[in-house]
Amino acid sequence: MKVALLGLGTVGRGVYRLLTANAYSIAQKVGAAVEIARILVRDPGKDRGVAVEPSLLTTSYGDILEDPEISIVVEVMGGIRPALDYVMAALERGKSVVTANKDLIAAHGRELLQEAMARNVDLLFEGSVAGGIPIIRPLKHCLAANRIREIMGIINGTTNYILTKMTFEGTDFLEALREAQARGYAEADPSADVEGLDAARKLAILASIAFNTRVALDSVFVEGISRITARDIAYAGELNYVIKLLGIAKDTPEGVEVRVHPTMIPKNHPLASVNDVYNAVYVRGDAVGEVMFYGRGAGEMPTASAVTGDIMEAARRVLHGAPALVGCTCFAEKPVKPVGEIESKYYVRLLVADRPGVLASIAYAFGDKEVSLASVIQKHSDGERAEIVMVTHRVRERNMQEALQLVERLSSVYQVGSCIRVEGD
Repeated sequence: MKVALLGLGTVGRGVYRLLTANAYSIAQKVGAAVEIARILVRDPGKDRGVAVEPSLLTTSYGDILEDPEISIVVEVMGGIRPALDYVMAALERGKSVVTANKDLIAAHGRELLQEAMARNVDLLFEGSVAGGIPIIRPLKHCLAANRIREIMGIINGTTNYILTKMTFEGTDFLEALREAQARGYAEADPSADVEGLDAARKLAILASIAFNTRVALDSVFVEGISRITARDIAYAGELNYVIKLLGIAKDTPEGVEVRVHPTMIPKNHPLASVNDVYNAVYVRGDAVGEVMFYGRGAGEMPTASAVTGDIMEAARRVLHGAPALVGCTCFAEKPVKPVGEIESKYYVRLLVADRPGVLASIAYAFGDKEVSLASVIQKHSDGERAEIVMVTHRVRERNMQEALQLVERLSSVYQVGSCIRVEGD
């Protein structure tokens, strides 16, 4: 069974190593040897840290596309272009495709899956979300009989590492980010991670599969962690919460909720103990109840594990002439609930004048927008200014934002330091 790799970067190198090191056991499980026949690269002379037979390398995609013996194309280049063109061309030629490209699937998954179904070939993308953690196939197959009600996940290892450092070592955001970059967990430009964009792409994929409806990337509400302070982390701990960047998707009668943002969750929540670069996805279904998938969400070998598993599945089907696996499952047309209609509890940190009547005026502003306060705690005071922390009861996002605008306009309020959603109670 001949396979072509598009790219020999971090993930491509891992796939090559795994297919080579475990060749015998993979052949026994598939029923035939799985052989890498071609590898598309930009520079054949570049040192990639792995010994590859030079004859396997090519700079021409045509060498792969025109080879009738290559049945499976493995796209591990990343990005949208030229990956989209390469994947579509492979499907049109009747070749199955395996990819770990979250950008590609989030933006063009529907059209690619439709093409795969039309050609009766596979498009498999387990590695596109949560690295080596099995989540795509369980949602499509093992949990397919369920109506999935909710998905809540830590699906970005970089931000989880940063928040873990801030939680356990008291470091501030920038210091934790610099350490993440030094360890290779964060890019030189970390914005895709710390601003939540990477997690949003993954959540769009998960929600589309779980709720059987197309969830476009631009419909995901996104807020990153760059405004989270060590002070917020400490106060969360005192309130018996931890702060995580979560992807949250819910199927409600009013529509699908899809949002990525910093979230306070109780310390006894299953996701609260997921630390460092680990990922976890919590799923609630009407039949299965609550299940959680946990492991390394990125990296060379974890992602290679998921990609190689997909290669083996596609190879078995090609070998036995079996119909392709189920393609696009987005048969429903569910609206996405506007973020203003989402309900949550909220943590708010304010810097205010330390004088009588201030709390009453703040409470009045919140009450004017139907925001009910569950608790108000004064944390620090220098005699002139005081820091107070508030936690609300459940309230609509729109009401909360309108209330904060009123509070910001009060002469006694110097700063709205943080507003963090609270889930899981």
